[in-house]
Amino acid sequence: MWKGRFSQPTSELVQRYGESVSFDWRLYAHDVRGSIAQSKALLAAGIIDAGEQAAIERGLLDIKTEIADGLFEWKLALEDVHMNIEAELTRRIGPAGAKLHTARSRNDQVALDVRLYCRDEVDAIVALIKTLQRCLIEAAERGQHAIMPGYTHLQRGQPVLFAHHLLAYVEMIGRDTARLVDARARVNVMPLGSGALAGSTIILDRALVARELDFPAITQNSMDAVSDRDFVAELLFAIALCGVHLSRLSEDVILWATAEFGFITLSDAHTTGSSLMPQKKNPDVAELTRGKSGRLVGNLMALLTLLKGLPMTYNRDMQEDKEPLFDSIDTIKSALAVFAEMVSGMEVRADRTKAAASDPMLLATDLADYLVKHGVPFRQAHEIIGKLVAFSLTEGRGFADLQLAEYQQFWSGFEPGLFQVLKLDTALAARQSVGAPSPANIATQLQRWRETLSA
Repeated sequence: MWKGRFSQPTSELVQRYGESVSFDWRLYAHDVRGSIAQSKALLAAGIIDAGEQAAIERGLLDIKTEIADGLFEWKLALEDVHMNIEAELTRRIGPAGAKLHTARSRNDQVALDVRLYCRDEVDAIVALIKTLQRCLIEAAERGQHAIMPGYTHLQRGQPVLFAHHLLAYVEMIGRDTARLVDARARVNVMPLGSGALAGSTIILDRALVARELDFPAITQNSMDAVSDRDFVAELLFAIALCGVHLSRLSEDVILWATAEFGFITLSDAHTTGSSLMPQKKNPDVAELTRGKSGRLVGNLMALLTLLKGLPMTYNRDMQEDKEPLFDSIDTIKSALAVFAEMVSGMEVRADRTKAAASDPMLLATDLADYLVKHGVPFRQAHEIIGKLVAFSLTEGRGFADLQLAEYQQFWSGFEPGLFQVLKLDTALAARQSVGAPSPANIATQLQRWRETLSA
């Protein structure tokens, strides 16, 4: 493609070192789509005639079909997806194919292809997140009345409903959707027409190209357009954070599935055994997802490190943006899909969660609230119940097993009604503030999310 300037062919070692077609071939559908739009702009500008445009479009669609069918021969010497497709098109249709690259550089061509690719993949990832949210909601409904301890520092804190715990992750990955949708707006800007860095003296209708490719906006600075990979970094951040959220959910699932917790049962289809220990049932899906989150964070760091020292405009370093991008997209899509399947087959063991939630110490804060409602300042109430906890542990008896007179040793105002506070159902029903885990609130939140995800 640059043989006019050079007197020696490119070294085979350099060709192998510099090629990207081994991974950027997956942009082929987007490259074809962008090239068809380019041909229509060339037609409108009078650079090619209608017959040439039709031949270009027909040839490109034939090549696209062959690639999809696995019949296309990729050539390493042509470096990338763009030149492979253009060279084959020219071989098939002649001079019209050679006109396609008029007023276009691979710099703005690849910027376009990557934006088209990212736009489609954002939509696919968002759909997968919503599927996982639906599966979490269904699991929450199956265990809607199961009571479990809520934890801080991985120590039992206060009673919650199992459904409330799962809905926390529905909220969490819902923010991932919002971030992806927001990032998509910055992906969705059309760079073609920027040329190598300074546009072209051959003026094409960029608005026409934008309409053909469903872009609502056009880049306004040609140098920025070809060097911008902010949208890739932003997408990789959103994906990495989504991976972190899945990793946190994985950790909960792994703990819940242990014999020590025993809060859930995972299906045989989503667990594995041991090559040595016949009794084992391992939560490999969750463990792999927890591990793969590291790759997602690493891919983000790789791209940011790649970009941080680059001058304007395009530099060959930027070829290295694609493998982290492709890997992160493949990884998060697989993780979301398999996690949704696993959650669909997950069952809560309400007897085990309730046994854990029956720890009388879970209601220590409720007793402090009882004192506050009787006029005791919270800090004083906290101290009183702290002493009561120490007494209960020394005696080896839970709160419900202590006598009223024993309570009154720590505060004389305790009344028989305090024992109502020590009932789990009463404690949960009392948690009525917005976002708290009362059964009524949980039912409302489940309905809200069902409506949101069906919209």
